[in-house]
Amino acid sequence: MIEFVNFVSNLAMPLMILIIVIYGLLEKKEVFDKFIEGAKEGIKIVINIFPTLIGLFLAVGTLRSSGVIDIAIQLIEPLLNIVHFPTEIMPLALLRPISGSSSIAVATDIMKNFGVDSQIGIMASVIMGATETTLYTIAVYSSSVKIKKTRFVLIAALTADIVGIITSIIVCRFLS
Repeated sequence: MIEFVNFVSNLAMPLMILIIVIYGLLEKKEVFDKFIEGAKEGIKIVINIFPTLIGLFLAVGTLRSSGVIDIAIQLIEPLLNIVHFPTEIMPLALLRPISGSSSIAVATDIMKNFGVDSQIGIMASVIMGATETTLYTIAVYSSSVKIKKTRFVLIAALTADIVGIITSIIVCRFLS
């Protein structure tokens, strides 16, 4: 069974490309010309969003290396203790809406320190699955279509992230 799944997985992408090419030929479309047009359009999108991504990566790098996250956690730690929010999760909760790669690094660090089967490790995993890299996603999508006013989208998306994080912690505590 595993060999069959591996076989199908290995053929999935080549078969998809073959189906697209055959469909294009049956419809009498210039498949390669359409591919070139799409590639040109993709490059334009990359050029449009590149400055936004550079700014976002610079901000995340500065935030992580400056120690601001640690200071923020120390400031709100008494409040977190009152509501029984694990402070070990806070770096992940703060970075997840900003950067996927940073949050993966933090989640990996949490799992190395506490174990993947620990309650904190499970919480980190559920948070990673229940939330999105909100600022990155909004920056990429809005800059690619030149939307400047993202205030309401940002508020709604960050609210969803907060709900996802809190729900993840409640569910993990309830189930363990």
